[in-house]
Amino acid sequence: MSRLRTVARVALGVAMVGAGVGHLTVQREEFQAQVPNWFPLDKDLTVLASGVVEIALGSAFVALPRHKRVIGAVLALFFVVIFPGNVAQYLEGKDGFGLDTDEKRLGRLFFQPVLILWALYGGGHLRRRKKTELTGS
Repeated sequence: MSRLRTVARVALGVAMVGAGVGHLTVQREEFQAQVPNWFPLDKDLTVLASGVVEIALGSAFVALPRHKRVIGAVLALFFVVIFPGNVAQYLEGKDGFGLDTDEKRLGRLFFQPVLILWALYGGGHLRRRKKTELTGS
């Protein structure tokens, strides 16, 4: 089980670095579609800053396995914090990343809990308790 958890942690970390690099380069405009119109900061600045955060979190998740619990929790919280951007993309009907219909944008919303659980699992937060832990024996 720990091997699967390690693979999940590294895969999510690498994906986060890739997404972060996309924020800073070729997918910059696509990510701007996820910044809500009501958000008080410049869309481009928001995309750039979140890209740097994604690179940092993804890199740390891969390179600092001793701190995987803390990083996994912070990464899960990051996914919670950015969720309003996904909701806004749906509500405002903004196209981005091929999400060009309300159905696709709505479907995207259901992937966010998967990312949260993935971060928690990779960080070691979602573990089965051994029978002896539950019974106290």
